[in-house]
Amino acid sequence: MKRIYIDGNSLTLEEVVKVARENYKIELTKEAVERVNKSRAVVDEFVEEGKVIYGITTGFGKFSDVLISKNQTKELQKNLIVSDCCGVGNPYSEEIVRATMLLRVNALAKGFSGIRLSTLNILIEMLNKGVHPVVPEKGSVGASGDLCPLAHMVLVMLGDGEAFYQGKRMKGLEAMKQAGIETVELISKEGLALINGTCVLTAVGALAAYDAKMVMKLADISAAMTVEALNGIVDAYDKRVHEVRPHEGQIICAQNMLKLLAGSQSTSRQGEIRVQDAYTLRCIPQIHGASRDAINYVIKKVNIELNSATDNPLIFADDKVVISGGNFHGQPMALVFDFLGIAVAELANVSERRVERLVNPALSGLPAFLVKNGGLNDGLMIPQYVAAALVSENKVLAHPACVDSIPTCANQEDHVSMGSISARQSREILNNVMNVLGIELMTAAQAIEFGAKEKLGKGTKVAYEKVRAHVEPIENDRVFYTDIHECYKLVASHEIVKAVEEKIGELID
Repeated sequence: MKRIYIDGNSLTLEEVVKVARENYKIELTKEAVERVNKSRAVVDEFVEEGKVIYGITTGFGKFSDVLISKNQTKELQKNLIVSDCCGVGNPYSEEIVRATMLLRVNALAKGFSGIRLSTLNILIEMLNKGVHPVVPEKGSVGASGDLCPLAHMVLVMLGDGEAFYQGKRMKGLEAMKQAGIETVELISKEGLALINGTCVLTAVGALAAYDAKMVMKLADISAAMTVEALNGIVDAYDKRVHEVRPHEGQIICAQNMLKLLAGSQSTSRQGEIRVQDAYTLRCIPQIHGASRDAINYVIKKVNIELNSATDNPLIFADDKVVISGGNFHGQPMALVFDFLGIAVAELANVSERRVERLVNPALSGLPAFLVKNGGLNDGLMIPQYVAAALVSENKVLAHPACVDSIPTCANQEDHVSMGSISARQSREILNNVMNVLGIELMTAAQAIEFGAKEKLGKGTKVAYEKVRAHVEPIENDRVFYTDIHECYKLVASHEIVKAVEEKIGELID
């Protein structure tokens, strides 16, 4: 059985993907169990003593000065969950919900949250048995944690709300019954422990960052195909050029380009056809490289957040101290997910310009819109329009969400990150980028039809053949949206990247 052991400290992005997309099971380590129990014992002790501690014996947010009696703690925790279930919009995808549940389990397993082991095990059982709460996309400001969406997750644990189970949307209680999972009655601190954290925005952004890393490789491949179709000059990728401006991503991209184009008889050297290429060909290492460095930076920050305690208050069991802090604030991730969106948007910006260069006869020297009998046929005229529309949309979506803040909770929470918006926008931008890169793959493959197909580079030949296995050459106009969708699927599935790497070895990321 495929299983990942959770200790709160060593979860990787690759493991998140395995749980979210491949339905790996999870299990707490012995050490995590001990920490959870130790933390809970401190909470029980403080409740028994009647100590004034935020969220345990007080109300929440602006109500932090309202004391709650011991016999009201269950009602307090339930009220917190039901009152925070205010989400709107479409539900998050199953993979994002699974990633969210995993990240919440991992954070609680660190032993700073005071949840009962029995309650945590219910969340683990839901994940392992495929009970996926219906969690609306919108409603979090990313500062008191993702209160609203996480409350929808917890509502199903209480036997309320809605969930998807075995492909069907149903009442939460029915899903729990069908899966054979007991519901829970929350006690002191547990509701707050479950919903006060950055797990939703991190789940969305983490999966986007993982996909962006793979898409980065595909962008190098599609660019290399375009370079060949336009007899591009490879001197610009010479390692000496990049060693004197040693940005890591730039150096890596130049290496990838030469590796992909190795053996090509369609590329040129400076002065053979022209002295130098336009920026979208000549500056591929500089443009792609900057995005590559940004994506790798984002992933480093994601790996920190995956193994962080982000709720409030935090319980330090060894010292028997409870501290109210601000680890729930999403700003560290809001900034990087805005950065991620900008970084991947640039991949589409330059890709669309390469598409224009391919279809424009004044720039390419190829037939207009890459079709015979132009005029009777429009060829690949409109796919470039589509790419332009997606690129323009990305420019709107790339506006940083984290620069906005609207105070909440009667100004107790007077600066918020809007990190959930940052993460969702980066995911939407990436989806547009994958479509644009798919259009470039289709367009470059068509342009190659007018050249020497048998003279392609070692890596680009594999990519060309993969495209041709799904999309036929264009002789006359036809319905193109199906071709675009096929190329999008090739990008999203990483099929081309895997095939190319199988032939030429790993592309550097």
